[in-house]
Amino acid sequence: MIDVDVWVRGRQDATTQRVMGIAADASEWTDKDVKKLLEGMLLAVQRTNDPASEPPPITLRGFSWIVIDEHELTEMISRVLGGPRVSTLIH
Repeated sequence: MIDVDVWVRGRQDATTQRVMGIAADASEWTDKDVKKLLEGMLLAVQRTNDPASEPPPITLRGFSWIVIDEHELTEMISRVLGGPRVSTLIH
């Protein structure tokens, strides 16, 4: 089981949906597990948008994934949390 957090654009809240039948440890995943996860993520968004509707058929044709290097992200967060740098220059 994997918990998927869903935040739909235009809404102020996020929900957590569960995708069943997938090991929590990603190192154990097979291609079949990844397919199930991708489909589960799409269905989670669909259920969040329209909880009363029937699940539609899914055809995976492509996937766009935005990933940023963890080290780069950590540095960015550190810079933001550190606040603005005080200038030592005298003008």
